[in-house]
Amino acid sequence: MTAPLRLAMWSGPRNISTAMMRSWGNRLDTVVIDEPFYAFYLHATAKKHPGAGEVIASGETDWRKVVARLTRDSPPGTRIIYQKQMTHHLLPQVDREWIFGLTNCFLIRDPAEVISSYLRKNDEPEATDLGFVQQVEIFDWVRDRSGKIPPVIDARDVLENPERSLRLLCGAVGLSFDPAMLSWPPGLRETDGVWAKHWYGEVAQSTSFGAAKPNDAVVPERLQPVYRRCLECYNRLSRYCLR
Repeated sequence: MTAPLRLAMWSGPRNISTAMMRSWGNRLDTVVIDEPFYAFYLHATAKKHPGAGEVIASGETDWRKVVARLTRDSPPGTRIIYQKQMTHHLLPQVDREWIFGLTNCFLIRDPAEVISSYLRKNDEPEATDLGFVQQVEIFDWVRDRSGKIPPVIDARDVLENPERSLRLLCGAVGLSFDPAMLSWPPGLRETDGVWAKHWYGEVAQSTSFGAAKPNDAVVPERLQPVYRRCLECYNRLSRYCLR
């Protein structure tokens, strides 16, 4: 049998990453994995996230076992294994070599919008909480290791024209676009992490990508240094966006 395509979508928090997981999960040839390093990340950092204890208790805290699952496990007949990956969960002690065996893609979003959304959950985010720095690090590692520029998509491009963005993304990873990616049934999924009840409220009510809203996010003055650092990373990746 042909080995499945293991597609990792690297994103920071407060992006459209869960909606993107819904999109891929609606393909009949795809299974999805939701934030596989989250329990490890919370256990290692002791970050105060909603439901952290439950996440740790229900998940795998040994990153080596997580990597083994992501690179070896394959449900029978599966063609695509889609991994919703949070860049900030990949802490420095996690070996990177296994990533080269994946098809890696990067989902970016304007940091002003990310920070504005993140403030609903955490009043004092650091740059490392928002994933942009780690996203650039992983992107550079993949590019340097492979000699190729991995696909990058911007959340705003997806929201403004989902079909065009998804067609470009599918083409970039050697897959045919599936119209089923444009809509999905509402509700939570068995494949959602136990944290879904804390974080996935809006997505649970959705049936498609939402319409793009005006970018009127305002970053508080105290977070301007964080914003500038994240913006630098966002701009570096934005130049490679599929358009």
